Amino acid sequence: MTSSILRRIGGRRGRGLPIDVARYWEGRHVVVTGGSSGIGLEVTRSALAAGARVSVLALGDQALTELPTRMPAAAGRLAVIAADVSQAEQTRAAVELARERHGRIAALIVCAGIAKPDYFSRLAAEDFDKHMAVNYFGALNVIRDVLPDLRGRDRDSITVISSMAGVLPCFGYGAYSPSKFAVSALCEVLRQELKPTGVMVTVVLPPDVDTPQLAAEAATKPPELAALNASPPMPATAVARALLAGAARGRPTVIPSARARLIRRLTALAPHLTARLIDTIIARTQRELPLAERTHPPRMAG
Repeated sequence: MTSSILRRIGGRRGRGLPIDVARYWEGRHVVVTGGSSGIGLEVTRSALAAGARVSVLALGDQALTELPTRMPAAAGRLAVIAADVSQAEQTRAAVELARERHGRIAALIVCAGIAKPDYFSRLAAEDFDKHMAVNYFGALNVIRDVLPDLRGRDRDSITVISSMAGVLPCFGYGAYSPSKFAVSALCEVLRQELKPTGVMVTVVLPPDVDTPQLAAEAATKPPELAALNASPPMPATAVARALLAGAARGRPTVIPSARARLIRRLTALAPHLTARLIDTIIARTQRELPLAERTHPPRMAG
């Protein structure tokens, strides 16, 4: 087995995975939601490179249908299954198809998610509903369906991508941030409940990541949010490697950016200072905007 791992991870060690991490994923049946795009796509690539059998659950779009042709070396170890994870019945059927293809599920990685930034007053009720449906209930649905397969004696795992916006509320993320807070809370509850069984739970808190979803956010992103997230986005490959390493090693939380880790520590140690810094950036940004573009909260009725 060791020799096969070394062959598979030659060069850059399995797309950047250390040997102990690649050994964990080799031969394991991994379900990846949202595995046809963004971080999920890089997770799929890296897990396959480490020798995993991967079942990708994602919307039945072109990205999913073309996935097998983009990864011909993984023939026989990659299953693609169309499903909207916000729909419980679709998710349940997709998980059953994954079992039929690759057998018992030994790891779940939840990458499916959406983000639509905008001023709170411009977000429609449907925006709030959709964020909770995809980001929170999409994670909840697949976790409930996969959990019966997981074994503590095999160090099986659940890994869920939340966000730094899921621990630090952010201007312009009125729909996104609460849905990711719910995801983070769910992961901590599961970690506490499943730890005695040996099943590992990891929550991933990335900052901005260079993905098609981040690019799409530009259409509605307020300038205040852009100012708060002024650092260059992380490469999706780096987030995927950190995720797979953290999950394999049983880390409760993975923050794949040194800057993000510093911000989280500052928030925990000095929340009032963090709030003042955020308010200062927002105020400075608004002063630089044309008067007509400055936001004013609507008056409450009554």
